[in-house]
Amino acid sequence: MPRSSRSPGDSGCPPEDAAHCARSRRAAQRSRNTCRITDDSSPNLTWVTFVACFLRTQAQQVLFNTCRCKLFCQKVMEKTGVLVLCAFGFWMFSIHLPSRVEVWQDDSINSPLQSLRMYQEKVRHHTGEIQDLRGSMNLLIAKLQEMEAMSDEQKLAQKIMKMIQGDYIEKPDFALKSIGSSIDFEHTSATYNHDKARSYWNWIRLWNYAQPPDVILEPNVTPGNCWAFEGDRGQVTIRLAQKVYLSNLTLQHIPKTISLSGSLDTAPKDFVIYGMESSPKEEVFLGAFQFQPENIIQMFPLQNQPVRAFNSVKVKISSNWGNPRFTCLYRVRVHGTVGPPKEQSNNPHPERD
Repeated sequence: MPRSSRSPGDSGCPPEDAAHCARSRRAAQRSRNTCRITDDSSPNLTWVTFVACFLRTQAQQVLFNTCRCKLFCQKVMEKTGVLVLCAFGFWMFSIHLPSRVEVWQDDSINSPLQSLRMYQEKVRHHTGEIQDLRGSMNLLIAKLQEMEAMSDEQKLAQKIMKMIQGDYIEKPDFALKSIGSSIDFEHTSATYNHDKARSYWNWIRLWNYAQPPDVILEPNVTPGNCWAFEGDRGQVTIRLAQKVYLSNLTLQHIPKTISLSGSLDTAPKDFVIYGMESSPKEEVFLGAFQFQPENIIQMFPLQNQPVRAFNSVKVKISSNWGNPRFTCLYRVRVHGTVGPPKEQSNNPHPERD
């Protein structure tokens, strides 16, 4: 058999550790040679020299073993690094792959679920609207039942309030202050002044709360907003904004339901109406009437309607409904036309009073 080219001392060394092994063998050979030279030269070697040689040999072996440990540690670290990199890559792959799978699953599964949820939300919304509508219908039914259960007195009171708030006399009012009508104070009774209607400061009267006569020419008919004169007899003269062919006169009073005293004894009762010219002061009798306070708005057709225009109207009150101190007028309206009435305008020679 051919002889191996490897020396006997190299039989246990791996190829990558050949340099280290050769270096260690040379060092060991030198130490043995040195020991032989020492043994040959000095056969009587002392025990100190022997110990020194032994220690040096052990040190060289320790160094040799240390080098092998270093090489082993390096290989272990390389393998460990590869394993760590592989583990990190597997971890990243395991994180991102499930998320993409879930996204795909969500796209394929959640789309019908979202449609179902939207349908459920719409059903809930419409259910709430239906419930609200049902509640409103119940409230409306309850109000209708309450209105049906109202007594005749309540209905009458509501009608009275509507009459107060609204104007049901569909005729032009020529006595309105807003169109230029006014009060002729020379031919009007004095205003009733009561101590409760005055304001004092240290016995000095500051102002009077009593309303003037022209309050009867305004449409604000509320409790206390009236013109009062002393006793049950008095008169008021209204200057119209222009000459009018008179046809009707309307008186208005507050209803008993909102009267602060609970009675209508201050309302006028019997009165007479006169038409007046500016100059000379001629009074023409137009009729005598009686006001019923149960009907808060009453229109009186004139008993005498001469075919002539008047620019003033006098209302002369001769009694009231029981109050001895004063009488109240809330509103007076004067109706007619600016031109002569159609029935009598065709007569070329009308009779004059």
